[in-house]
Amino acid sequence: MDVNGVGWIAAIIIGGFAGWLAEQFMKSNMGMFMNIILGIVGAILLNAILAFAGMGFAGWLAYLAIGFIGACILIAVGRAVRR
Repeated sequence: MDVNGVGWIAAIIIGGFAGWLAEQFMKSNMGMFMNIILGIVGAILLNAILAFAGMGFAGWLAYLAIGFIGACILIAVGRAVRR
């Protein structure tokens, strides 16, 4: 079973890295588990939005970029809700 051209194990590893990058970029202080969740959920949500708009991407580099952007969006939304 694949997620945008990468396997589930690779999706977890890439999602964790994307979440960590987003954490560093947004200057957020979260744990490793939350980084993985934000990276994977961000990638899934942003991929769904892009697919709805007619754009589709596959491969680990696209998954990393989309996961990073999605995780940054989720961190920003979380900050806005908390305030």
